[in-house]
Formats: sequence, C-alpha cells, structure tokens
Amino acid sequence: MTFINIFRLVAFLEGISYILLLFIATPVKYLLHEPKYVKLLGMPHGLLFIGYLIIAFMYKSETNWTKSQFYSVLVASIIPLGTFYVDKKYLKTIK
Repeated sequence: MTFINIFRLVAFLEGISYILLLFIATPVKYLLHEPKYVKLLGMPHGLLFIGYLIIAFMYKSETNWTKSQFYSVLVASIIPLGTFYVDKKYLKTIK
C-alpha cells in the first residue's frame, strides 16, 4: 500500500467517523439521553483526526500544494464531508 493510499484511507475513515459522530451519536446522546455512542465513536474519530493531520503535514513535502491548497486540506478535516472533497480534488488525482 502506497503512502497516498494510506492517506486516502485515513481521510475516508476520518470522514465517516465524523459523520457518524455528528449526525448519529450526538443526536442520540441529546435526544435519547444515551451517551455511550459518543464515547464509542469519540476516541476512534479523535485518533483518525490526529492521524489525518499528521499525514497531511508529512505528505505536504511530497506534493507541490500551494499554501492555500494545504490549508484547504487541513480545514477540510473540521468540516463535515470535507475529507471526501479533499480526496476527490487533491488525492485521487495524484498517482
């Protein structure tokens, strides 16, 4: 598995975990008073988020992203569906 494929996988998993956390676990916590799903998904999402940022910084030296492109990659990690945008726009085109 290449480094770009690892980055794409982490970006995908980070995006999925963020969606699950925001749109399933959090509403269940506040509407049904059941916090276990936030606890269950919170740690994996946090680790994937940190991994995404670390890999983005490591991968920056191998790409010729401009500053604004790199900031877009970083900001996408805090926007729901943002990592899917990064995959399509920046990562999928890299061979």
